[in-house]
Amino acid sequence: MGSVFPRVPSRDLPTAVSAEGAWITDADGERYLDGSGGAIVVNVGHGVPSVVEAIREQVGRTQYVHPTAFTTEAVEAYADAVATVLPMDAARIYPVSGGSEAVETALKMARAYHLAKDRPGRSLVIARRSSYHGNTVGALDASGKAPLRKPYTPWLGRSVHVPAAYEYRCENPNHPRACGSWHAAELERTISSYGPETVAAFIAEPVVGATLAAAVPTDDYWPAIVEVCRRHEVLVVADEVMTGFGRTGAWFGVDHWDVRPDIVAAGKGTTGGYVPFGFAAASGDVAETILDRGGLVHGFTWSHHALGAAAGLAVLHELKGGGLVDRSRELGERLLRELREGLEDAPTVGEVRGIGTMIGIELVKNRETKEPFVRADRVTERVLAAARGAGLLLYSSTGHVDGMNGDLLMLGPPFSLSDEDSDVLVERTVAAVRAVA
Repeated sequence: MGSVFPRVPSRDLPTAVSAEGAWITDADGERYLDGSGGAIVVNVGHGVPSVVEAIREQVGRTQYVHPTAFTTEAVEAYADAVATVLPMDAARIYPVSGGSEAVETALKMARAYHLAKDRPGRSLVIARRSSYHGNTVGALDASGKAPLRKPYTPWLGRSVHVPAAYEYRCENPNHPRACGSWHAAELERTISSYGPETVAAFIAEPVVGATLAAAVPTDDYWPAIVEVCRRHEVLVVADEVMTGFGRTGAWFGVDHWDVRPDIVAAGKGTTGGYVPFGFAAASGDVAETILDRGGLVHGFTWSHHALGAAAGLAVLHELKGGGLVDRSRELGERLLRELREGLEDAPTVGEVRGIGTMIGIELVKNRETKEPFVRADRVTERVLAAARGAGLLLYSSTGHVDGMNGDLLMLGPPFSLSDEDSDVLVERTVAAVRAVA
């Protein structure tokens, strides 16, 4: 065993040596179709020359300058460019190193905003069960997935949680009737029970990502939720770490419902995986309110880094110039249709769902009752192994049903995936699921 502390001690990992387009090659010459973009990260594809060159050029200009002493052309240019596609007016960008830091920053922005408004009692964050917002303590506290929270429970407890927007296992007693109104009423009840004067923000993923595998809300969900938040002056924080930058077939997930959040957290697709980067963006009103009171008491050594901004700007140009956001929508529609057709009679598939190139497959023991497999069956792991054996990489999640049981798969390929490789992705996914069935 080497000196690396591994993410998963039980796996003997191959060594990746190269990547191009949608394919990764290991040291033994084996090629893998990156059907999940890693952790639903890779959007413009591996090895894009313009992105690689932008990174190389920036490293040759400046390496590290502290953001309290200097700004850089790269950071200023990226902020101006990305502000034009963000779902908010006069956005101000706080660059960080990734999604967890982006969420931490977003939550601190919400707190700073209310302090600037002379509302010191507003500190409570409302999030959703079965959500994921990151692994730093503040982000984990907002996260609602029990298995991830359990080891750190003594450190958590500042956030409260309302039901997830999860149509396959909806908690609304009258489902599928008026689910959006029911969720809004649950949020209203929670805000009222704690007192609106204590609530700072509501944070949620526009479409639930890893923890519920592309669970898309009903069309009446987000408008109803936003109305409740606006009425109680609770800030709306959209966690777009997974859904942002074209993953759902729109620039941002909330764009599907014309939502204008107060704060956005972004990561993953900002640089398409080329370098660690993310940001929290505040609307002009939120930002100016905070800045008028002296700014945000917050900071990271690696925030406002030029390398991430340069990579982000190059990825932004690729997304725009290559029409890749539209490609994500069109490719996703095709993948969703063909996966549903290929798995229609698969006995272990409860649902194939998603939006854009963010697609989830829920595996169940009984399709009629939606009974999950027990964790000891390791169904997800077996499907992943079957796919990997066929040269396909998928993403997974477990334990979503009751904190232990439940099996989910996710697909999230690069938007640049060719039609031929799309056929391979569907064929190998269907074969892997059916092999375990």
